[in-house]
Amino acid sequence: MSKDTQNPENIEIFALATDPIYIGTGGYTIGRVDNTIVRDPITNVPKIPGSSLAGTWRYYTVLEIHKYFSDGEFRKDKSKRKKKVEEFLNNKGKDKWEDLSDNEKKEFMKSIFNTKKDWILFEGNRYIGIKCAGQDETPNKELDSEENTGHCGKCIVCKGFGFSKKDISWQGMIFFSDLNIIFFPVFTIKGTKWIATVSRLKEIGIISESEPSENKVKTKNGDEGHLNLGWLYLEVERSHSLEGNENIKFNDFELKPEDIVIVPEDLFSHIVNSNLEVRTSVSIDPITGAAKEGALFTSEAIPRGTILYGNIRIFDKKVFGELEEKLKPLPDKDNLSNALEDSRYYYETLGIGGMTTRGFGRLKITSPDWKEEG
Repeated sequence: MSKDTQNPENIEIFALATDPIYIGTGGYTIGRVDNTIVRDPITNVPKIPGSSLAGTWRYYTVLEIHKYFSDGEFRKDKSKRKKKVEEFLNNKGKDKWEDLSDNEKKEFMKSIFNTKKDWILFEGNRYIGIKCAGQDETPNKELDSEENTGHCGKCIVCKGFGFSKKDISWQGMIFFSDLNIIFFPVFTIKGTKWIATVSRLKEIGIISESEPSENKVKTKNGDEGHLNLGWLYLEVERSHSLEGNENIKFNDFELKPEDIVIVPEDLFSHIVNSNLEVRTSVSIDPITGAAKEGALFTSEAIPRGTILYGNIRIFDKKVFGELEEKLKPLPDKDNLSNALEDSRYYYETLGIGGMTTRGFGRLKITSPDWKEEG
């Protein structure tokens, strides 16, 4: 097995919530909140599940590819796709797609996509449809069946994110972790501060010398005496050592050392869960135009300004693809990374999770490995 196959590419990602983020648990009620959000079962701290990230990113990658199609009818009509391939083969004097050289295949892909981006021109993308995003509607059909109207199983999305058909299943090459909270905004008498813990800072490479003592916090100045974090009033133990650390910058958003408060690990969950955004909604009676009786409900959400951290692993499985004729060719790791990078900007408009039409869901996602703008 090659070295590249043995070592998946790891992409660190940071996400800044520009709207409250609501990813519900299915309507469970806790106290005054009717619609609760997903939490880590060990720490009880809210998070964005990797499954939510994978599902939305798959959809956004398909949207990004579709905007480059030069012919709308080609995109929608499978018979026109087949006819165009046959015309190209006749023009080149070849019988099958496999007989074409790599340059000839790229020439055909450039004829249907208005771009020079290699990941868009991946040869399997000539099969892609909007239904390659989301759940496959015909998983019981064979991959090359004429009745297969679900996942095509050949494009960069199906091979990157995975698919399953009657005759073949493919796990995919992209693996998403959960997005966990690193910096959480809390109102204080000194303005908004972002709380963090020593273990969370170590996770992203920012090292603090030691954890604060029980029920005490660290600030940049260390001389405030006491500081309120929401409803908690805590003693400031001393100053922290985060000044001048470049790792506190995230895209166009920068946390200054004076904005950060380090809290004990055992208080982090309590402070976060006590300062989530809670929004009350009501259904409107279409006849009277007033609130419907008994239709009042509350939802909680991760507040805007929260910074989360996770990672994406890309596993080069070409060694497995060579064992299965139907999976060849597989995209390389650079193409998959570029696909994620170029499609991330959809999170800034369409968002993630529920109630995105009610002011929830938008994220800015960045990575040290990617350019500043998506």
